[in-house]
Amino acid sequence: MADSAPPQTASAPRGVRLSRDARRAQLLGAARDVFAANGYHAAGMDDIAEKAGVSKPVLYQHFPGKLDLYQALLRTYADELVGRLRDAIERTHDNKLRVHGAVAAYFDFVAGEGQSFRLIFESDLRSEPEAAAVVDRALTECIDLVARVVSEDAGLDAPRARLLAVGLIGISQATAQYWLDSGPDVPREEAVALMAGLAWKGLAGFPLIHD
Repeated sequence: MADSAPPQTASAPRGVRLSRDARRAQLLGAARDVFAANGYHAAGMDDIAEKAGVSKPVLYQHFPGKLDLYQALLRTYADELVGRLRDAIERTHDNKLRVHGAVAAYFDFVAGEGQSFRLIFESDLRSEPEAAAVVDRALTECIDLVARVVSEDAGLDAPRARLLAVGLIGISQATAQYWLDSGPDVPREEAVALMAGLAWKGLAGFPLIHD
């Protein structure tokens, strides 16, 4: 989908013509920076246009309003997070590596450019149903990815597999946010290894039902 391309932060020089997709990515990058710095309610379309180095009419050509722009950003980063987790799970059949990859996906996401994770996890617009639905959909997709593997490999029924998946996703998200907000004093690779080891010690207790 069009929102999945990583937004670019830098603004193009005035007078330089960009393709529609390139301009859209540029505007999303500027919006990400403004929303992350000011929050949704305090951010203005004037601020975003200025950050992008474009006029407001150009901004409105791509996004009819601030909420449309914010939802496009949410979809972009929600898809990024789900994609990171899917790649971590599907690139190997070794479940220990899958757990490590799942935890690493969250740490990589929160350490990404532009504090995009705050738009997903710390938005001041979570009370807006349409915005909340985007975030909830991403969370559900992440849980579904993990639950499917747990159910297939450990033979657990759907409710139990899903409960374990919620636990792994919750640990990954909470510790990644804490790690970033607290310094971080622990190197990223070590933090991932610590949390992946903790999660694996629990999940490894469920025997595989096939080789």
